[in-house]
Amino acid sequence: MSNKAFKNPILEETFNRIKAGNDAWVNEVASDTTGLFKELAKGQRPEILWIGCADSRVPANQITHTRPGDVFVHRNIANMCIHSDMNMLSVLDYAVNVLKVKHVIVAGHYGCGGVAAALSQKQFGLIDNWLCHIKDVYRLHKGEIDAITDSTAKVNRLVELNVAEQVFNLCTSTIIQNAWKERDDLAVHGMVIELETGRLIDLDLTFTESTQLDDVFAYK
Repeated sequence: MSNKAFKNPILEETFNRIKAGNDAWVNEVASDTTGLFKELAKGQRPEILWIGCADSRVPANQITHTRPGDVFVHRNIANMCIHSDMNMLSVLDYAVNVLKVKHVIVAGHYGCGGVAAALSQKQFGLIDNWLCHIKDVYRLHKGEIDAITDSTAKVNRLVELNVAEQVFNLCTSTIIQNAWKERDDLAVHGMVIELETGRLIDLDLTFTESTQLDDVFAYK
């Protein structure tokens, strides 16, 4: 039966596909015999906070091969961790101080459109103001980035450097630093996803205490 709210049949068809997908998911939940979903209905105890890109190709659970309830997720354009972003900070605070996650992962991905856009001089709209934060990362590493002649390699290197800066931003936040004063079981990691293989690459950017930072950034 057609929904009169849709004047475009393609729009209606794609929306019905979403609902059909949910029906299939409901059937999977109903047939589950592990008791997982009954437990999840009572609450969550994830060990991971995943801060990733909003790109549709990088879903956290599939990439980490984890189940519902295992990963607390925050995603935005180009996996940014900005000190004035109350959305990200609220997620971080809840994950660290209420859920008591043990791992915070900043996950970038090669071929990131946001990073590529930040390297251009084009205007894209409101998002340009967000991309300025990535342009700042470029400014910090201008010599290295400009020395790369291949455009794909240039974007991918800035992806890595951007992840490193966002990890640093997290580690210098009062949320992470105060947690480190009370806990020794919290780590912040920087990783990058290779889209072609699905591999999650460790950039060897793991921090577990404020002493790993320069003194000026480490609160007493």
